[in-house]
Amino acid sequence: MSEHVDEPKRSPEPWAVYSARSSRGWARPLLFIDWVCEKLAWYLSRWSLLKVLAYAETFSVLVALIVWVAEARDRTQQRHYQAWQVINTAQGKGGSGGRIDALRELNDDNVPLTGVDVAEAFLQDVHLDGAELRRANFRAADLRGAHFRRAAMQDVSLESANLRTADLRDADLTGATLIDADLTDANLRRANLRGVNLDKADLRGADLSAVKEWNAIVSIRLADIHGVQNVPAGFADWAMLHGAVDEPSTDRWNAAISATMRPDKHP
Repeated sequence: MSEHVDEPKRSPEPWAVYSARSSRGWARPLLFIDWVCEKLAWYLSRWSLLKVLAYAETFSVLVALIVWVAEARDRTQQRHYQAWQVINTAQGKGGSGGRIDALRELNDDNVPLTGVDVAEAFLQDVHLDGAELRRANFRAADLRGAHFRRAAMQDVSLESANLRTADLRDADLTGATLIDADLTDANLRRANLRGVNLDKADLRGADLSAVKEWNAIVSIRLADIHGVQNVPAGFADWAMLHGAVDEPSTDRWNAAISATMRPDKHP
């Protein structure tokens, strides 16, 4: 609007001169309309009020931009509040309930997820790389294909969780509970296993390349280590000595029970 108001206007030519532009009689009505509009535009361009309104329009856009920027923090906090509301409302329930998106949104905004309770939730393929998950509760959650790379998972509860093909590379699992967890084909490269409880965990096909402090695992009784990949030197013997089993999955539990009866498999 301001562009047109600021344009210099000159008085239009008289109608006799203006109409002489065309010798075609049928065009005269159209020319007359154009001449009237030009005349009106000239009159309006002399009004200071229109200039003020044009500047006010530009100023209002500037004010709206300033307000939008100033309220960015409030909008972010509102989004976080809604995400937490989704997580807390669905607590103790099965299914996703919107928690996959809520958890990812909070983590993407670097919001700590310390102590979050998503037990029994369906969280397949959730992306929580680098998340702060200390003391979180993932008991019996479906975490197949989940991404926990570089996550801080100290003292987290993953009891009976389904972690098949999950990405736990560089995760700090210090003190985590993984009793009866399914870690089939999970990627545990460089994960810290200090103080982890792996009783009855299924580690078949898991990648244990360069896992840290594996000899400080608190318990690994009846864990199935059949087919584990890239095991550190001495791990298999140590695990078997502390009650782990290495048997085909077809008869896993029978083999596990038999292992408890053999004194040479106990510490």
